[in-house]
Amino acid sequence: MSFKIAIIGAGSVGFTKKLFTDILCVPEFRDIEFALTDLSEHNLGMIKAILDRIVEANGLPTRVTATTDRRKALEGARYIISCVRVGGLEAYADDIRIPLKYGIDQCVGDTICAGGILYGQRNIPVILDFCRDIREVAATGAKFLNYANPMAMNTWAAIEYGKVDTVGLCHGVQHGAEQIAEVLGAKSRHELDYVCSGINHQTWFIDLRLNGRKIGKDELVAAFEAHPVYSRQEKLRIDVLKRFGVYSTESNGHLSEYLPWYRKRPDEITRWIDMSDWIHGETGGYLRYSTETRNWFETEYPQFLEAASKPIDPTKRSNEHASHILEALETNRVYRGHFNVRNEGIITNLPQDAIIESPGFVDRFGINMAAGITLPEACAATCMSSINVQRMSVHAAISGDIDLLKLAVLHDPLVGAVSTPEEVWQMVDEMVVAQAAWLPQYAHAVPAAKERLSKSTVKTREWAGAARRNVRSIEELRAEKAALKQTG
Repeated sequence: MSFKIAIIGAGSVGFTKKLFTDILCVPEFRDIEFALTDLSEHNLGMIKAILDRIVEANGLPTRVTATTDRRKALEGARYIISCVRVGGLEAYADDIRIPLKYGIDQCVGDTICAGGILYGQRNIPVILDFCRDIREVAATGAKFLNYANPMAMNTWAAIEYGKVDTVGLCHGVQHGAEQIAEVLGAKSRHELDYVCSGINHQTWFIDLRLNGRKIGKDELVAAFEAHPVYSRQEKLRIDVLKRFGVYSTESNGHLSEYLPWYRKRPDEITRWIDMSDWIHGETGGYLRYSTETRNWFETEYPQFLEAASKPIDPTKRSNEHASHILEALETNRVYRGHFNVRNEGIITNLPQDAIIESPGFVDRFGINMAAGITLPEACAATCMSSINVQRMSVHAAISGDIDLLKLAVLHDPLVGAVSTPEEVWQMVDEMVVAQAAWLPQYAHAVPAAKERLSKSTVKTREWAGAARRNVRSIEELRAEKAALKQTG
């Protein structure tokens, strides 16, 4: 079979390579076309060279094109995959830096909280541009697969306002299931069956079966507390398991910033996080990691290019959803996964318009969600807090209403636990002014925001956060990798 896949934000080199090799693990997909598009010609050139090397090394007829002209890339595409970060690391740095001035300490800042909400404001206008192009030039009935955060907000905007067939994809469920399988002593992840449902980054394992045997809260708590690594790295996550009765998909660091209880004071932050890796709660951890990864790739690019000469190994196909969804849609080999879609009765105790993440099955007829799931009340309550913030954030991004944006930030659980309304109003003004280049819908509001900032009496402080680490140099990264190789 032959069809076209467009990847927007293909300059996200490592992730694009993973998606590409995953898709080419499907034998029927050898003769397809990949159209790469990105704002950066430099990044496009690097990723195209890597993918061309893979195609050549494996003797494939696969075609790879690259262009900064997005509409050209989308022409005739049956599937469109987005992995964009609007504003890049420059804007992302402000998502972390400015809230810290107001006492808001984020680990990731890309889903909700102050950083995630502003990230959504940057992304949503661009998402709607993608959707317009998809409607106008892509293949009839094209499917939009969104990998970009903030997942729920982007998917919400694409479905409600972009009017494009959209599914949001994340790997949190898979990673959480791998942890559970490990602590329960499963020989393979395939021994674990589960129902995981909620909203993106707040999805809950509400039913667990190991080789058909139901796993209860007490057994799961004991298994995690006995694990030599997770008992230290996932303290907050285990605490939530004890109190809620179900395990969350999200890492210690991610989960900590979606709740109002664990990052509200510096001493509480250091009590609950672990500094062995950024994902366990480090202040601005993902920003540091992303910066180091970019620098490493730029410096070590020849090694990445050389590695692309190896044959594709289908046994190493990842558990990212995209390739499995395409395989099911095109070949009718059924795939079960967890997908971000509009609720509409799938979860009984969440709003109909919310973007939920829940189990579904894929075949030639599309993505078919399992309906009628009811979350435990505490899980639903926690999800509701985020859904209300997401809804206001999406509507603010569409309308350019800065007052609604401030109300969305004010209602964020962690922001509300830390900041006063006056601080929130000034913080949003400051973030909108700093990121004006990526916020065209707020252009009319920037002059007044600048005026308010010039007269403000709200005090701020320059604060690195409770658990900040400096970006490591290439030399430091090389030394660390060499040490790990020697000990491992």
